[in-house]
Amino acid sequence: MLDNTMKVQLKAYLEKLTKPVELIATLDDSAKSTEVRTLLSEIATLSHQVNFIENNSLSVRKPSFLITNPGSQSGPRFAGAPMGHEFTSLILALLQVGGHPSKEAKELLDQIRDLEGTFHFETYYSLSCHNCPDVVQALNLMAVLNPNITHTAIDGGVFQDEIQNRNVMGVPTVFLNGEHFSQGRTSLAEIVSKIDTGAGAKQVEQLNQRGVYDVLIIGSGPAGAAAAVYSARKGIRTGLLGERFGGQVLDTVDIENYISVPKTEGAKLATALKSHVDDYDVDVIDAQSAEALIPANEPGKAHQIITVSGATLHARSVIIATGARWRNMNVPGEDQYRTRGVTYCPHCDGPLFKGKHVAVIGGGNSGVEAAIDLAGVVKHVTLLEFAPELKADSVLQDKVRSLPNVDIILNAQTTEVKGDGQKVTGLSYKDRVTDVVHDLPLEGIFVQIGLLPNTHWLEGTVARNRIGEIEIDAKCETSVKGVFAAGDCTTVPYKQIIIATGEGAKASLSAFDYLIRTRA
Repeated sequence: MLDNTMKVQLKAYLEKLTKPVELIATLDDSAKSTEVRTLLSEIATLSHQVNFIENNSLSVRKPSFLITNPGSQSGPRFAGAPMGHEFTSLILALLQVGGHPSKEAKELLDQIRDLEGTFHFETYYSLSCHNCPDVVQALNLMAVLNPNITHTAIDGGVFQDEIQNRNVMGVPTVFLNGEHFSQGRTSLAEIVSKIDTGAGAKQVEQLNQRGVYDVLIIGSGPAGAAAAVYSARKGIRTGLLGERFGGQVLDTVDIENYISVPKTEGAKLATALKSHVDDYDVDVIDAQSAEALIPANEPGKAHQIITVSGATLHARSVIIATGARWRNMNVPGEDQYRTRGVTYCPHCDGPLFKGKHVAVIGGGNSGVEAAIDLAGVVKHVTLLEFAPELKADSVLQDKVRSLPNVDIILNAQTTEVKGDGQKVTGLSYKDRVTDVVHDLPLEGIFVQIGLLPNTHWLEGTVARNRIGEIEIDAKCETSVKGVFAAGDCTTVPYKQIIIATGEGAKASLSAFDYLIRTRA
């Protein structure tokens, strides 16, 4: 089950356990149960602190296992064998149950311990989903910290009946006490804020009490992280506000063109960015987003940033690094069937459409790569491209055209997403040459038509171009003095991670130059 390299690495991790851990498994005669039994048996041999117990009389999913301490019945549970992207979640759960402390902020950990009420969470994940581990790990930690919280992480590929019965068409999908709670990547802070009804007002009050920053960075992706490091190294008071650390990087699977790093994964790079920022004196404000910018009325005075939660932050200079988001088709039915067949992440949600007919909208690199990946999972892929030719690199075009279960339709304008009220059943598209409208029966639609900058909240403040990108000069200056911008939300060409980090560093240096030349 585990190769020698994995065993050596896991054994080293398990040496950090400070108290005994029990793996209590409930299994049957299935092949998947055999896989789980083998996995847990091998883990138990790597540490004297870990004990594997099989108890098949429990009334729980089979196969599943609880990670707990002797004499306790609380802790995280996995249904299925958490390999792939979820193997890290398993390791973290073992460490946390075994007494190894979490690196999350003490205030947040205390908030979780103090939560009152009973919370039974269930998360459906797929082994290929790179977004799922964040949610699984967050809820596992909550189950470790508070005995009134339970969490079961469920492999949707193993429990297909539940996927069908609960209409789960995207992962991660979370249920709380039997009711739908959330879908998609969600941070620990966001989950806690959602169930702790008084948390929002407390956080607004705390944010309002923050002093004036020398530089406040809006957005915690690669550009924002680089700007934070460069600003903090100058010894100036630096704040970093963002919804989720890593930004778009978290939605990227493989990264192979970040110089000096031959290959990595988005989640790993995001973790590395966060670790680097944490090495410096940066006030990181997680799970928050900006709603408005109120520029200072004269140079040297503080700008104001209003958050969606209602707090007001002040800064002598501002760096906007809010990145971009997936572009929508903006056709009837898209919003109605979002997460019910309309999805934007083939890597995460592809396994949920095993053996089904799906469409990919978009013939650029992302769309063609999605079609290639999905072809190995689903029954059939129809790739629709608006233009008269595909825009992807020729090597990708050659690959997708060689696949027997992929059809390519050019000059296709998607006009409507169709469904039965519960899930997607097809789409309509217009042939742009003949104007004839065609119906295409489908069970899933993967949208891959590019990105839009996250700058809607800046309406009427800084100058933007026709598609909403912030107009900047060579020093990342915007049309407002003391306000700078960097990364995918700007007019800088070529939206690449390495370019975003460089622009973030440049924006920080420009902001510092502005500060030392402007009297407060």
